[in-house]
Amino acid sequence: MSAGSGGTAASSDGAGRGRWTEPGAHPVAPGVHRVPLPLPDDALRAVNVYVLEQPDGVALIDSGWAMPASLELLERGLASLGHELGDVRQILVTHIHRDHYTQAVELRRLLGSRVYLGAGERPSLERLLALRNNVPVSSLQVLRRGGAAALAHRIERYLLATEWDASVWEPPDAWLTAGEHSAGDRTLRVIPTPGHTTGHVVFLDEAAGLLFAGDHVLPHITPSIGFDLADAGLPLGDFLDSLRLVATFPDAALLPAHGPVTASAHARVDELLAHHDRRLGQALAAVGARTIDAHEVARILTWTRRETPFADLDAFNQMLAVSETAAHLDLLVARGLLVEQADDDGVARYAAALADPDVAWSTRP
Repeated sequence: MSAGSGGTAASSDGAGRGRWTEPGAHPVAPGVHRVPLPLPDDALRAVNVYVLEQPDGVALIDSGWAMPASLELLERGLASLGHELGDVRQILVTHIHRDHYTQAVELRRLLGSRVYLGAGERPSLERLLALRNNVPVSSLQVLRRGGAAALAHRIERYLLATEWDASVWEPPDAWLTAGEHSAGDRTLRVIPTPGHTTGHVVFLDEAAGLLFAGDHVLPHITPSIGFDLADAGLPLGDFLDSLRLVATFPDAALLPAHGPVTASAHARVDELLAHHDRRLGQALAAVGARTIDAHEVARILTWTRRETPFADLDAFNQMLAVSETAAHLDLLVARGLLVEQADDDGVARYAAALADPDVAWSTRP
């Protein structure tokens, strides 16, 4: 969502920036295939589901959005590998977002496949199961705290008019914590990586040199930060810490949820850390000598690789922009570079904490 985040390594599975969404089962490594599945009306275009062949069937990493077109393409991709939907034994989900989790629930209902999800997603799932409409109350609270009450009202009115189907959500069969997990004859290391969501996990196959990264490390874009049902605390701080954690493990090919496979997860981690270092500097400069809220800062900044003005974003992406800006500002407060002042109406306003605006600083401790 945020401004341009630099280049990326060359694709290792032949699916470059413009071609990674082509349907099919694309080989990544021996016994591992990438199957891109469609998303409805989504700028991300597709989500990668990874098929891990096992002696007694297959395991999936992420599952796709529960809708007929997605299930059909998954079935066709499996058939091209000599498998059928009934061969899916387990589904390991990186995080709770609809495009990763909901088709896992459907496959379990159809086939009895076992579904696994990071334990940190439990609070978000409980809130989803308790919702009676399509309105993410916590996200609207972030907008109101950020000074974007009118935008929050606009989004709330739109969402109240859209249908909400809670039946697509169910608890997993098991909650994953840090450690090893067996997928047939393959051993995966489960690494909790909070940031994009509070319970996001990645799966590292050290023997094969593969990192199934979900939305934590993406090759062309930065994942949204600060847009979560759970009380995330300092989501950007968590995200940066999670990036550094991934870099402590041996480098591996990056198998992302959106975009092509690339040769080095570590290279992209370095780019993301540098990007957010720049972005924190831009947010600090936008505050300057003023006392200002997150909505006002978001309107000063530009967005996406195209440096799009805030006013040119649609309402949903404006919501993401304000949430992400608040995450950056809150981290600057935690680092002692800004101070936060809460208004009587609950809006958080930020001001510089340092007399010298040129004091050197960095996101990297």
